[in-house]
Amino acid sequence: MKATIALTAAAALAAKASAACFAERLGYPCCSGNEVVYTDNDGKWGVENGNWCGIADAPAQATCWSLSQGYPCCSSSNAEVWYTDASGKWGVENGDWCGIPTGSTGGSTGGGNVTPSNEQYTISGNPFKGVEFYINPYYVEEVDGAIAQMSDSSLIAKAEKMKTYSNAIWLDTIKNMQSWLESNLQGAQSQHQSSGKDILTVFVVYDLPGRDCHALASNGELLANDGDLARYKSEYIDVIEGHLKTYKSQPVVLIVEPDSLANLVTNLESTPACADSEKYYLEGHAYLIKKLGVLPHVAMYLDIGHAFWLGWDDNREKAGKVYAKVISSGAPGNVRGFTDNVSNYTPWEDPTLSRGPDTEWNPCPDEKRYLEAISKDFKSAGIKSVYFVSDSSRNGKKVDRKHPGEWCNQTGVGVGARPQASPVSGMDYLDAFYWIKPLGESDGTSDESAARFDGYCGHETAMKPAPEAGQWFQKHFEQGIKNANPPL
Repeated sequence: MKATIALTAAAALAAKASAACFAERLGYPCCSGNEVVYTDNDGKWGVENGNWCGIADAPAQATCWSLSQGYPCCSSSNAEVWYTDASGKWGVENGDWCGIPTGSTGGSTGGGNVTPSNEQYTISGNPFKGVEFYINPYYVEEVDGAIAQMSDSSLIAKAEKMKTYSNAIWLDTIKNMQSWLESNLQGAQSQHQSSGKDILTVFVVYDLPGRDCHALASNGELLANDGDLARYKSEYIDVIEGHLKTYKSQPVVLIVEPDSLANLVTNLESTPACADSEKYYLEGHAYLIKKLGVLPHVAMYLDIGHAFWLGWDDNREKAGKVYAKVISSGAPGNVRGFTDNVSNYTPWEDPTLSRGPDTEWNPCPDEKRYLEAISKDFKSAGIKSVYFVSDSSRNGKKVDRKHPGEWCNQTGVGVGARPQASPVSGMDYLDAFYWIKPLGESDGTSDESAARFDGYCGHETAMKPAPEAGQWFQKHFEQGIKNANPPL
């Protein structure tokens, strides 16, 4: 069994206590009896007190094949399948691997052992339209862990609803990509086979050498040098390409390298680390566009920061030149469009702001005005395909920040518009609102002694104490669902 997958899955599930039956992870109670009314891929269902309930399988046998490898048997023969190897099917309980007894089909959430289809899906137009969105099982587990820490019933109900919405799966290290890419492609295909509907999965490609050169909290594993660029190509992009070619029957959206190209627009002269990374950002983008942009079932969106990064006239004009150059360097690969406000808090619309001293004379003080302006600039720069996906995961409520450039764990956060295709009438170039940054995952640590501490995470309006970037931040999650707009 691959250690990288073991470590990641165990960490993902460590916070979740083992459910009494499969239905509890789906939001239903366990049955007290065993009369079967309906059976599906999840298990056997009954009805009690006018509501569906799950019928627990008989306990697994005291012995099973995994014991000889030093792992316990899973408590249920219907345990969720998280990995399959030559030994058998593996589940995870109490933060550790367990073996699923031979003959079990397991649950469907983790993907299981799905044979790739030979069908070729081809995206035509808006990839978010006419499809179901894949539910991120890792995030469901995180929210389950958060619910276990809550006592307020109304808050728990809001958190339960969060599990029903799609968000992006971040491939932010080589190990995480190895663990999460194929398993979720399998999960989407399994969901398609069960429902007969096309299932869209959204991944964030995020591991460039010298990643996030202007920040410390989210620096990556690969450094800005030739050796790590070679690793990025061979160990990261090439592997992604291989899996996407194998699982070609369902649509995939790739959100490409947040913050990278925006840094090339504004921070080359002021930040030495960005100057050092420029070559690798450009070569990395050219390589991935050539490799992944030719796949007919894949749509790619390059990151363009947010309104208070590139919103000014001169920044948008320069951005048009930078992005046009990058896209042409990746020919014959295609780019569908661009994504804005990733991991940020800028409201979609803010009628209280206009061009003036409070906004440092920014003519685009919200994301809607930003996209309206930059779409024209990009078309003027010769970019042919100009469509957008706007991250609405944390911009439902105007946060408490005193300067619109504040980005770290802002207080007053509220989850925003739900993921949906073509959400704004009259903006045909807006493909979707989508939750790219999962609410509840930290932007960066507030511990000033930490190696990756960024000063922005210590500012007045940054919530504290905060864990490292990507780790679960319970208080921020709870505030985000309380302030949801529209309400959950």
